[in-house]
Amino acid sequence: MKKIIVNVVMICLSLVASAQDSTSTVGKLKEETKTVGKKDSTKSPGKLTISGYAEIYYGFDFNRPPNNNRPEFVYSHNRHNEVNLNLGFIKANYESSQVRANLALMAGTYANANLAAEPGVLKNIFEANVGVKVSKTANLWVDAGIFSSHIGFESAISKDDWTVTRNILSDNTPYYESGAKLTYTTKDNKLTLVGLYLNGWQRINRQSGNSQPAGGLQATWKPNEKVTLNYSNYLGTEGADSIRVRRFYNDFYGIFQLTKSFGITAGFDYGIQQETKGSSNYYQVFLPVALARYQFSDQWAVAGRIEYYQDKNNVLIATNAPNGFKTSGYSANVDYKPVENAIIRLEGKLYDSQDAIFTRMGKPVKTSPLITASFAVSF
Repeated sequence: MKKIIVNVVMICLSLVASAQDSTSTVGKLKEETKTVGKKDSTKSPGKLTISGYAEIYYGFDFNRPPNNNRPEFVYSHNRHNEVNLNLGFIKANYESSQVRANLALMAGTYANANLAAEPGVLKNIFEANVGVKVSKTANLWVDAGIFSSHIGFESAISKDDWTVTRNILSDNTPYYESGAKLTYTTKDNKLTLVGLYLNGWQRINRQSGNSQPAGGLQATWKPNEKVTLNYSNYLGTEGADSIRVRRFYNDFYGIFQLTKSFGITAGFDYGIQQETKGSSNYYQVFLPVALARYQFSDQWAVAGRIEYYQDKNNVLIATNAPNGFKTSGYSANVDYKPVENAIIRLEGKLYDSQDAIFTRMGKPVKTSPLITASFAVSF
């Protein structure tokens, strides 16, 4: 994997020196498959794009955690009572009719929390991948490196999401992956199919002592501009080879833009994990989530979210509670866009658990209320 990153860096540096056209765009974490024109453009130079993103936030947790860290299952916007950088990155993207490459370096509290297990400079890699078109007649690409997760509809780039903070589902499934993937998109761009070979569940380096690769599939169907339907899965193992257990995770969601102003997103995830190596028994995790967003004008919008997360056996979220992790979440936010590439947001949020898994002033409580304000700019 280190060799892949070095190669990507060298490619991007050489492209910077030779590029003749540079523009500024926003790179989304959840990549969309690029379409290729019918004309033969192999003689045309590729296009280099330099973009960037920065999000400053202030969060106040009414449980007032003494170490200023929000609960351990929160990875984005996770600091209490301080102004901080959630995510900032600079990205170089190169694309031609046959080759594409991305390199993005990041900083922020998101990177500190979400990549804590990665070694050294890998903690600051947001994206590092290269791809090649492998068919002259079909939109078929092979990409390898570090890229965005194929699971979930919310990304680390808050500006591109309907809500300020992430839902529990997004915070506890991979934000990023490393490995290789094969992507096929139909000529009408309505169906995209992806097959992935991965180093593990949100891992750049494979887990120590684990020799088994992981994999996944994704199918995204867009019958029209108003509807997006997605199914993704993941199959891999957790733990060193001597004790490793199988994990199978499924992600379903639909995005429905019912009118120009009003949209709904609904998702349901279901995962199972082996109790112990060789066991025929499996623990279960399931989590429904629904969001609604209404845009009053080009500048003003509101959104709301309701979610539930059940992980009775602490597969993905560990607690000492008798019922494991059984928590509902509610949030509402208002957005203001003073200009096209910037957004100011305010969100109120409440977690409500079946057990007293939170702490307030040294006492266990069942709820965790929070307000978060953010200012994000892309360039």
